Amino acid sequence: MPSTLSPVEIYRRISGGEAADLIDVRSPGEFARQHAAGARSLPLDQLDSAAFLREREGANGPIYLICQSGTRAAMAADKLVAAGCTNAVIVDGGTVAWAEAGLPCESTGRGVISLERQVRIATGVLVLTGITLAWSVNPQFIWLSAFIGAGLIFAGITDFCGMGLLLAKMPWNR
Repeated sequence: MPSTLSPVEIYRRISGGEAADLIDVRSPGEFARQHAAGARSLPLDQLDSAAFLREREGANGPIYLICQSGTRAAMAADKLVAAGCTNAVIVDGGTVAWAEAGLPCESTGRGVISLERQVRIATGVLVLTGITLAWSVNPQFIWLSAFIGAGLIFAGITDFCGMGLLLAKMPWNR
């Protein structure tokens, strides 16, 4: 199981000269909007663990994985551990905690809506569509809203959001 460290501790280590990789596994759009200074973008859906570890061959420093809040970083860490990595570390609280700690962040200034907000917007649109169609076309359309509600419950319990992973692959998030 990969360990977690606070953003402050990781920043202290990196600024102290530790040879490490800080990898942001969010979508390119999210990365462009704001990321930890010095982080490199490698979206979760593009992470080829074996190729990444081959690229780092000979490097012994830790691999610090950061995302928005920690979920995708944990998924990336699991992929790396499954490929034989022993030094993956999750940034506790992700970019949100990094920024809240007052640590340096960078941005391209590109106005991209965060993946979390995109999921909320898509969910709202689908629920309202299901209700509207059930009311005006066929009552069976209520199942669309029920399906989305079940998906929200599943995402809340498991911390896995299929809609988020799907939206991350959309062209505007590339």
